[in-house]
Amino acid sequence: MKQNKFLFLSFIAVFIILFVFSATQIPISHPKNASLPVALVVEDSQAGATQFAHQIQTKATQFEWVKVNSQKELKSLFESQAIYGAVIIPKDFSKQMASLQTASPIPTQIKFVVNEGKNVTIANNLTQGFQAMGLQLNQLMSQQLFAQMKQKNIQLTAQQAQLFAQPIQSTLSKVNEVGSLKTAPLSFFQPVWMASLIGAVLLFFSSKNRSFKSTKQAIGFRFIQIGISCLLGLVIGFSVLWFSTWMLNYSIQHFSVAALFLSLASSAFILIILACMSWIGFAALPIFVLLMFFGLPLLQLAPEMLPSFYADWIMPWLPFQFLFDGLREILFFNGSFWNESTVTLTWIGIIAALFILSKSFLNKTV
Repeated sequence: MKQNKFLFLSFIAVFIILFVFSATQIPISHPKNASLPVALVVEDSQAGATQFAHQIQTKATQFEWVKVNSQKELKSLFESQAIYGAVIIPKDFSKQMASLQTASPIPTQIKFVVNEGKNVTIANNLTQGFQAMGLQLNQLMSQQLFAQMKQKNIQLTAQQAQLFAQPIQSTLSKVNEVGSLKTAPLSFFQPVWMASLIGAVLLFFSSKNRSFKSTKQAIGFRFIQIGISCLLGLVIGFSVLWFSTWMLNYSIQHFSVAALFLSLASSAFILIILACMSWIGFAALPIFVLLMFFGLPLLQLAPEMLPSFYADWIMPWLPFQFLFDGLREILFFNGSFWNESTVTLTWIGIIAALFILSKSFLNKTV
């Protein structure tokens, strides 16, 4: 009769699994309709450029416009990952616009810049959005120019008529380009997390049901566990990067820096999983497995697009978001090992190690 209960439990288990995995898709299926921060740089101080900038802000309401006064400030915003892109109105814009009504017309210029390294998915969408914006602005200015010429009863030359049909020449460029590494942060996440999870479980087994003669001996064993966690982290960090260059043909410019960061992240993950399992046992394991499935869709979205519940209650508790952010910083931005994510992961590892050591005072002694 006891065995028959599994026949009924199978229905409950299937239902729970379906519910959980369906819930993980909510952020992607229903992203928040948020305005993404995009810089607007007006290098021309004339009235014509200011009016054109106002038209851009009025038409493109899907963006949160950040007014920037210089290229230096713009570069700083790109490097700090504060913006996803920029629209630049050059200093000769008004002069070029005025020339359209002369015998020697010059097409007006605007520049679009995409911060590709901040979020590859958003960068692709933004590229399409900027291209559509360029067409929209061309149509708007073309209609205005033809209307002005008609009102003044001015006969257009062939060159003017051709330019009036497409008065704006836009260029699109990318900064912090990802190249062939656009999927690298996500590609590293799963093997690093799973290897850390398995390593932590095996280290937990090494201490399960183990008795110690004294608290000092228990502390010594915990130090050994922490040391092995750090060694495992080094193995994971350098191995996963080496496998990526061999199997995935990745070319990592800052190989040693990236490998050390992955090692730090792996060590922190092993320690935090081991700490939780040391205190609450196997009940901690499903939590970290579920974190992976809930976290993976969140990492692919821009923070501004996350539903409030996920942004406030799920994202802050995902330790691997620091792996994702820090690795992106190294691969696509300044290439520095020491960044905000490095600091956070270091503290995660230290606090987890302290929790592991504190368990020594509750260990059985014989």
